[in-house]
Amino acid sequence: METRSTPGVRTTTMAGSIRTLGELRRSAWAESPWRGRSVRDEMRANLVRKLRAGETLFPGIHGYDDTVVPQIANAILARQNLILLGLRGQAKSRILRALTSLLDDEIPVVAGSEVNDDPFAPISRDARDRIANLGDKTPIAFRSRDERFVEKLATPDVTIADLIGDVDPIKAARGGHQLSDELTIHYGLLPRANRGIFAINELPDLAGKIQVGLFNIMQEGDVQLKGYPVRLPLDLCLVFSANPEDYTARGKIITPLKDRIGAEITTHYPRTVDEGIRITAQEAWTDRPGIDVRVPPFMRELVEQVAFLAREDPRIDRRSGVSQRLPISLLESVASNAERRALILGEPRAVARVADVYAALPSITGKIELEYEGEQQGADKIARDLIKRAAGVVFDRRFASVQPKRIVAWFNGGGTVRACDDEPVSRLLAEFRKVPELIEGVLESGEANPDDESEVASLAELFLEGLHAKRLLSRSERFEYARAKPERERRNAGVNVVNDFGGVN
Repeated sequence: METRSTPGVRTTTMAGSIRTLGELRRSAWAESPWRGRSVRDEMRANLVRKLRAGETLFPGIHGYDDTVVPQIANAILARQNLILLGLRGQAKSRILRALTSLLDDEIPVVAGSEVNDDPFAPISRDARDRIANLGDKTPIAFRSRDERFVEKLATPDVTIADLIGDVDPIKAARGGHQLSDELTIHYGLLPRANRGIFAINELPDLAGKIQVGLFNIMQEGDVQLKGYPVRLPLDLCLVFSANPEDYTARGKIITPLKDRIGAEITTHYPRTVDEGIRITAQEAWTDRPGIDVRVPPFMRELVEQVAFLAREDPRIDRRSGVSQRLPISLLESVASNAERRALILGEPRAVARVADVYAALPSITGKIELEYEGEQQGADKIARDLIKRAAGVVFDRRFASVQPKRIVAWFNGGGTVRACDDEPVSRLLAEFRKVPELIEGVLESGEANPDDESEVASLAELFLEGLHAKRLLSRSERFEYARAKPERERRNAGVNVVNDFGGVN
């Protein structure tokens, strides 16, 4: 056995060098302090090392450093089972899977064991018989940390047999055993997760009578299998996830089970736009092979702002939530529309523009649940309103120093600019240069590289969309910007005027 000193996690490499129980007895493992410790003690010890070393506990999980992560650490230090409560798209499943980083690299098991039997303390009849017959020649295998994580999505059709086990008549027939013999057990997911982490996603979807089957393992640390006078003492860390809305929508977590869960930790959406941008940039696929696709920072902010406004919009069901998958999918679709335009026009480079965000409406409409008022307006209308309002927010943040008076005056004098998503960069810039001080004004903001025509055009289009959001300009469905119509004229034309809170005046 080779032991490597790795910060945070006890790392052992034994696979290949140890093949039998006798070799394991003579190895350093037999005398090591971590032999025979429970999985919760193992996770606690490795967490302690990570905290002392100042390591990031869950790489790739952003926005939880001061909220969720400390609470998870406290639960593990207390050796508690835990549940993550949160709306959809809040990285609950990813966090549960990341808990494997707190397990050792590998552990020895009796080879062929269905329940990861500890060679020094086997719990199954099969492993005990094998060791009794073979002694030190008993084959040994090793389980990696990823193999010690078992995950189950709770659904109403899950049975006790699925989770715990049942009689296997085929085993009985083939082995000539009586049905009451322990060797005829077909083990469920919980026994198969022995000496590891067992996760159940969407716990409220599990039927109440099945949740009862978790009582023993949560409190006494064992399970009772139907038809057998035996109890299996399992070594498990149980973790769960649930959506609070599910408590009334599809089911509930029964009170005795909640009482047995040590820590109930609430997750949340990104608290700031910058946090959201960081998460979306990590998850979205925007690097396309064969063509240079770029989404400038101000466009990434626009995409993220759509999600933030959607979470506050009274027309959208807040109990259902607006998943972080919305800006991720939206950003990917924005990049795709820019890529498609470049391919059609034969341009070697694509830079995302405001028109690309509107072209990506399906990435918004399919991810929002509407209240009654929203259903009357329709998802498409609300999605367009969200993009427009998001442009106004980004406008205030990015162009605070730019004076738009002469620009607005030019439009009020009858000027128009067309900025459709199928326009090549050269034609788009020619349109924008007709507007006095537009290019010069947006470049003063310092948000674009003046030598990058595609980026300058994208920024100028965002500026005009911001003026449209501020009702200083109007825009047609074909992205033709013109003078702002008086409110009375807009009402006579059947156009709803959306206020700053998403309502309709």
